[in-house]
Amino acid sequence: MAALLLIALLSAPAIAQDAVITSPVDGSTVTVAPDVEQGSIRAASGAGALLKGLDKVSGEVTDIELRVGETATLGRIEVTLADCRYPEDNPTGEAYAWLDIADGLRGGTIFGGWMVASSPALNALDHARYDVWVIRCTTA
Repeated sequence: MAALLLIALLSAPAIAQDAVITSPVDGSTVTVAPDVEQGSIRAASGAGALLKGLDKVSGEVTDIELRVGETATLGRIEVTLADCRYPEDNPTGEAYAWLDIADGLRGGTIFGGWMVASSPALNALDHARYDVWVIRCTTA
């Protein structure tokens, strides 16, 4: 959940306003003030990303370095990097990448969305044989 909040904050300028949250159980409310200042977190797009791939059957781990728009093959799946973003003031910080992953045997896309480096299980590839994780964005 915290990673989703981070993605929302990094992908757009922060909105400095209090939020009122109502409990679905008893109707009580609580006011939550954001812990970041408006405009204090900005995301930059990287030129590419470093990913790790795992073949669960053979145990082989593969480093996958992609530039934005490139596709790499890991066994029978194809991984395409659409974008990689990171905090503007910390290029080695919280990276998140938009990946499209296709499996030739399943006949199409099996994953499409953001993967977060620090929380790979948050939005993970669900495949019986392969796992893919985002490690970091590349800036050059």
